[in-house]
Amino acid sequence: MNEQTFYDKQGRPVAYTYNEHIYLFSGQPVAYFYGDSVYSFSGNHLGRYSNGWIRDNNGNCVFFDQTATGGPAKPMKSMKPMKSMKSMKPMKSMRQMRPMKPMNSLSWSQLSSDAFFN
Repeated sequence: MNEQTFYDKQGRPVAYTYNEHIYLFSGQPVAYFYGDSVYSFSGNHLGRYSNGWIRDNNGNCVFFDQTATGGPAKPMKSMKPMKSMKSMKPMKSMRQMRPMKPMNSLSWSQLSSDAFFN
């Protein structure tokens, strides 16, 4: 995957990708991609990535990147902060079984950025 910046429903840049890993701008690694799924390093299935959207396990939109199509109205994007040095990635735990794929929603998720990654 090319480097992408992910924005929340307020247009704030929250995270970016480096290879298959997702980092906060603080440098903290928080998740990774496995196919179209997004997993925490503890092995929890967080959601799916499709058409530029990261969606929660209910099909609601949590983050978007510059390639996002469809979904809810996107806000104006804020300027990206400087990236801090990346922290060491934790070991990946055994992945949780993927839940059934929900219908894609045109709504924003109720999850905050912090809640999604935790």
